[in-house]
Amino acid sequence: MGPGELLDVLLAGGRRADRATHVRDLPARPGARADWPAWADADVVRGYRALGVERPWEHQADAADAAWSGRHTVLATSTGSGKSLAFWLPALSAVRRGAAGALLDPGRIESVQRRPTVLYLSPTKALAADQLAALERLLAAAGTRDVRVATCDGDTSRDERRWVREHADVVLTNPDFLHFALLPAHASWSRVLSSLAFVVVDECHAFRGVFGAHVALVLRRLRRLAAAYGASPVVVMASATTSDPAASAARLLGVDADDVHAVTTDASPAGRKTLVLWQPPELPGGDGPWASLLPDEDPWATVVVAAPPPDVPDAPGGEEGPGPADEPGGPDAGGPGHGSGAEGPAPRPGPPAEGSGPVGTGERLVAVPQDRPRRTATAEVADLLADLVAAGARVLAFTRSRRGAESVAATTRDHLRAVDPMLPALVSSYRGGYLPEERRALEEAIRAGHLRALATTNALELGVDISGLDAVLIAGWPGTRVSLWQQAGRAGRAGAEGLVVLVAREDPLDTFLVHHPEAALDAPVEATVFDPGNPYVLAPHLCAAAAERPLRSEELDLFGPRALAVLGQLTERGILRRRSSGWYWTHAEPASRLTDLRGAGGQPVRVVESATGRLLGTVDAASADATVHPGAVYVHLGVTYVVDELHLEDGVALATRRDVDHGTWARWVTSTSVVEVEREVGWGPVTWAFGQVDVTTQVVGYQRRRIPDLQVLSTHDLDLPARTLRTAAVWWTAPPEVLERAGVTLEVAPGALHAAEHASIGLLPLLATCDRWDLGGLSTLVHPDTGHATVFVHDGHPGGAGFAERGFDLGPVWLRATRDAIAACPCATGCPACVQSPKCGNGNDPLDKAGALRLLSTVLAHAAAAPST
Repeated sequence: MGPGELLDVLLAGGRRADRATHVRDLPARPGARADWPAWADADVVRGYRALGVERPWEHQADAADAAWSGRHTVLATSTGSGKSLAFWLPALSAVRRGAAGALLDPGRIESVQRRPTVLYLSPTKALAADQLAALERLLAAAGTRDVRVATCDGDTSRDERRWVREHADVVLTNPDFLHFALLPAHASWSRVLSSLAFVVVDECHAFRGVFGAHVALVLRRLRRLAAAYGASPVVVMASATTSDPAASAARLLGVDADDVHAVTTDASPAGRKTLVLWQPPELPGGDGPWASLLPDEDPWATVVVAAPPPDVPDAPGGEEGPGPADEPGGPDAGGPGHGSGAEGPAPRPGPPAEGSGPVGTGERLVAVPQDRPRRTATAEVADLLADLVAAGARVLAFTRSRRGAESVAATTRDHLRAVDPMLPALVSSYRGGYLPEERRALEEAIRAGHLRALATTNALELGVDISGLDAVLIAGWPGTRVSLWQQAGRAGRAGAEGLVVLVAREDPLDTFLVHHPEAALDAPVEATVFDPGNPYVLAPHLCAAAAERPLRSEELDLFGPRALAVLGQLTERGILRRRSSGWYWTHAEPASRLTDLRGAGGQPVRVVESATGRLLGTVDAASADATVHPGAVYVHLGVTYVVDELHLEDGVALATRRDVDHGTWARWVTSTSVVEVEREVGWGPVTWAFGQVDVTTQVVGYQRRRIPDLQVLSTHDLDLPARTLRTAAVWWTAPPEVLERAGVTLEVAPGALHAAEHASIGLLPLLATCDRWDLGGLSTLVHPDTGHATVFVHDGHPGGAGFAERGFDLGPVWLRATRDAIAACPCATGCPACVQSPKCGNGNDPLDKAGALRLLSTVLAHAAAAPST
């Protein structure tokens, strides 16, 4: 079935026609071929031809030529454009040429050469496993047996690692393995490092934010050690289409942008795609408070509000809640006001969530009848997925969280069971936390057609080769246009036609985008934002580099202009020792253990079945307090377990298999304090500032709620440690004269500030490479550190990720977009599409849409009148 017929299935004979807010046909694109390069190995070329690649696309030949000539290269083209040929053709040709050279005169010792080696790095183990399978198919088709290829990661046994170190020509791994295993033990890997000809960095657009900064420093450590062993590898990077890929690639490597050859013109063919923006219908009835009508994603991710302590004064205050269903959030350990959130925190409170106005005011915001809530995106996607599977289509459904993936798969199977008892077996979930063998079995099943549909997190956004898909459903804006087009590219992969449906959540940004398609579909893709100079990221990598090989002064340029200052601080604190010959790590423990590349706050927590000792899966350390606390319901491939014990020190949660009729929701409290003001601008009486803040979070309990009606069955207290996150924030103040000019009274101010905070967090992803789950916030009528009404928006990562600073730099632009988005919403008093948040720590209460509009307009007027700086 083509995309037109599949869209007809979703429109259900016109019964759902009003849900499609925009339909766009993306025309097919012809391909442009090039000749095989003269230097390309004849056997490798024969292998590609045997697999159906008669000649390369022009962009493949351009990138391969540049890499072969010795230039660092980045190839930024669409999903399914064949980027892997561009790096494997020169890499395999070099390996085979080197292997042949070593055999020219085996009887003479002076003719012995080292065989070139290749390191392939990907963001996920799944992608490395997929590339291994593709390489093995290519080498088999080429009839070559002299190229030794292997994966090596945290799942690889000790004996297999030894073979890889001693014999492999091509090693497929990930940055985490480099950081924790290969670089610290570089002497054992000297054969690979001394012969390193190419480093391939696949899906490099995924290395953004704090994770991107970590990977950039790992790559610099790798290049430093390779140079010490006499190698100077060429780095080839494959990326989705991004803004200024040469600059991003250069920042990743620590070189000048002029030293990177960027290929951005996609010469591969593309089939026609139909892209639909879709808004779920309003629910019938619904006069009650919006917060009581959530969830936004699914029943497993509903907001729960902790009751404030009995001694909380009837005064303004601010609290934050947490991130998405799998993520943490944060608490109020002091300061004016106390509060709570849902789906609580982690060993550190990030990604955090949005804040609140005062607790204890007694105000309740009731929506008027025309502001009825809409059906959740995950419930809508489950319906659409069931219809497509019943029609015979092969589909991926992308969700925003692990719980969302489990929920969509389970609900879809329930729908299909009523149609045909054989159909539910064709649908499964796919997410992080599954065991490697489970993930690979699911990948093979969808490839082979044994499964028709997977409900997945963004774990399948990256380049795992799953071709022949008819449609892609996306439950909620994926955070960036880069991710949107990556996920959309899964439909009709390999030049076939495809259908893509973006289903809006009740979120300011989602609602804005489905009614303003030009913002989602016509705007340029974002740049990849990360800061390798972030001292919280840089410091542990300087320690790791010094542990690998003493750091010399002449090497510091590789680590950026802040390296010398950070080394001074590390020396002063006794972490590194300074000698005339450089900086040394003198401690017994491995320096690589000082940081976790993924920002998960430590090693993943293993979820183990109590009765059998069987490993069920893993949970990020950052999510463990909120998701696998004692009493928590844990869902794995549709099967429910109840956690009996959580041992944070050992990284283990023990769970028992039980069929239950309820889910669990964590509660937490949080506080935010200013540590340092780094930049500040005066807009008349308004202060616009950027600096460092401390966000402290603690999970304090959880609720058991019956599924699906969400009736509270019981409430339980928990005794878990508080976590403090030091991060970057942007904030603005509204002194009394600003509130007065805006007509915002003391009664209205808490709701106006709170609404402005929510909407600004929802709109910042339009300006920075992040989504709202990367951010947290606070709104308060009087903050102790500013002395005035204040709205904070902060990054959800230690030291910051560049998002709040980007917001500071674009202050009036950001606030104007926020005000305009609120004004454009047709609701009367505020709704989840403008000022309500799916992750509010205070149940979206109080909120005042009209007050937020007046306040933002007044602040913008002061900004416009202020002299430019």
